[in-house]
Amino acid sequence: MNRIGNIFILCLLSGAFWGAIYGILVTLLALLVSGFEFQPQVIAATAAGIAAAGAMTGRPAAQRTRGTFFAAIACFIGVLLLLTGFKPLGLGLGTYTIGQIIFVALLAWLVVATVEMIGRGYGPATEKRYNVEVVILRFLKSFGLVFFTIAVALPFFVMVMMSLKNQQFLLANPLDFSLDLSVGAAAIFRSYIELFTQYNFGTFLINSTMISIATVVLTLIFAVPGAYAVARLKFPGQDFLSRSILLIYMVPMIVLVIPLYAVFSQMGIRNTLWGLLFVYPATTIPVALYMLQGYFRGIPAELEEAGLMDGLGRMQVILKITLPLALPALASVSLYIFMIAWNEFLFAFMFLDSVNLFTLSRGIAELNTSEVPRQHLMAGAVIATVPVLVLFLWFERFLVAGLTAGSVKG
Repeated sequence: MNRIGNIFILCLLSGAFWGAIYGILVTLLALLVSGFEFQPQVIAATAAGIAAAGAMTGRPAAQRTRGTFFAAIACFIGVLLLLTGFKPLGLGLGTYTIGQIIFVALLAWLVVATVEMIGRGYGPATEKRYNVEVVILRFLKSFGLVFFTIAVALPFFVMVMMSLKNQQFLLANPLDFSLDLSVGAAAIFRSYIELFTQYNFGTFLINSTMISIATVVLTLIFAVPGAYAVARLKFPGQDFLSRSILLIYMVPMIVLVIPLYAVFSQMGIRNTLWGLLFVYPATTIPVALYMLQGYFRGIPAELEEAGLMDGLGRMQVILKITLPLALPALASVSLYIFMIAWNEFLFAFMFLDSVNLFTLSRGIAELNTSEVPRQHLMAGAVIATVPVLVLFLWFERFLVAGLTAGSVKG
């Protein structure tokens, strides 16, 4: 079998695979959104995927146009409808008509777009072994992307939709996550409103925000000079300290809870937010030291030496030269520390008894009882997730730059 056949067959296999996978996923999504008992037509979606892949990649790459893309979509939809007897999602098109049309179009677009991405630039005229390897790697990349996207997005989708339902509707049909917009915004967001009016979630949110920001500040105050000293200064035990910074994480946190509980109780700071401010920086400083020292080593020492020769002191060099260059790393470390403090549960659960002092994670644990409706628990989880998610997306470029910085010497 020559290289021409290899690439084309790989694209056909890719179309079959993604036709089946997307067929199952889109049908599941339609079931969750509409509440109708749709069933995935795996065999028909597989055959339709093969047909669409053939229509998309059966011609040379230079001859593929936007029309080829839409022709492949039409081919997929046509084959799917014919093989299922016009029941593309397991039910006739007379049921949930507009929704089925939208989901079938989405299914066709996903399959064709993925196949087009995998076979882009290659066709019957490309014979090199390298091209075959690229197609295989693209397939693996698309599989990993889809798999991890589903693993993250599907639970979050279920969590959000459950938080918008009422208890009676959830008990009647647990798999129906459709929304009745006619009931009004107050009824849809009832769980969120009650969390803030009846369950003190406004206080929990403020407590978590203050604790997380204070943890970031305290951690950076200690970690920045510590990381700089390990990266730049010479002193006895420097190598050992550099390599043993993360040894604290070899000790399970649950082992530390009992002695800390006893000590904090005797000191009178157990049921206070100050107690958490002793514990949280102690757990975040090591990882901040480890991340920052790698970045500081990546900054050319000649820049700091030039500042010292110009008459600057060591602190002035750090403030005027090193820290401005380290802003991406500081942003990424700050975000990472904030997420650790925001999501921490064990110490908050053990040390806090007063409801007015609960952090968000501690407050959500109180919702996990039979007396509290499930949608309130889901709404609390959404409230805890969204701020961190927004921060992560906003500072993502700094996070990537900070994590990769220091991996090679500049």
